[in-house]
Amino acid sequence: MHKSSINIDILLDPDKVPETIQWNASDSSAAMAQKAKAMCVAFWDGADKTAMRIDLWTKDMMVDEMGEFFYQMLFTMSDTFARATKNTEQAGELKRFAEAFIKKFRAAQIKENSAS
Repeated sequence: MHKSSINIDILLDPDKVPETIQWNASDSSAAMAQKAKAMCVAFWDGADKTAMRIDLWTKDMMVDEMGEFFYQMLFTMSDTFARATKNTEQAGELKRFAEAFIKKFRAAQIKENSAS
């Protein structure tokens, strides 16, 4: 049996707002810890049938980056859902939702930027 670990280090400011997020994985080929501006981690509790989540982002995470981050998470979750359940129809629905989400988000960003 092989054990693999993922370590996440969060540096907080005095108000406990994340300044930096760094992570590394024991099976990664990366020599140094990787930086991230945001993270979303979810765990499934099979006994309680609930998801436990950790969502953090740093002070310098821009709104446009957050929109792109959510789009990529939604889009790639559809692939994970398809692999895990073989339900390609609903996976496709999730992808279509992700595409509609980012289109609306980007349009709202353009509108907001042109108004300022």
